Amino acid sequence: MTIRPSHYFQLLSDETRLRCLLLMQQEGELCVCELTHALGVIQPKVSRHLAALRDAGLVMDRRQGQWIYYRLHPGLPEWISQVIATTTGGVLEQAPFANDRAALAAMPNRPGSACCA
Repeated sequence: MTIRPSHYFQLLSDETRLRCLLLMQQEGELCVCELTHALGVIQPKVSRHLAALRDAGLVMDRRQGQWIYYRLHPGLPEWISQVIATTTGGVLEQAPFANDRAALAAMPNRPGSACCA
């Protein structure tokens, strides 16, 4: 997989995309409904940003019933994986990233029960 560094950093410069990537780094696979809840933004906005990340090869998606789940692409170049991991560790306790994790943890009906109800 080849991702130009300038394109990768351009994708990360958007706060919504960065917040999504960092949550996926921490949580693994997340449903669109979990991301909208955690970030406090509308579904079309999250979906648009996830599509950009998917099209660039940074994330993968899978459909389960009517839900779509996203995760970091397992074939990411090592340097990109390291940047995401280092960024996650560096901003873990800062807003809005800590707030995103708290909102996700408090979300009722997470996957495994009645996601996105």
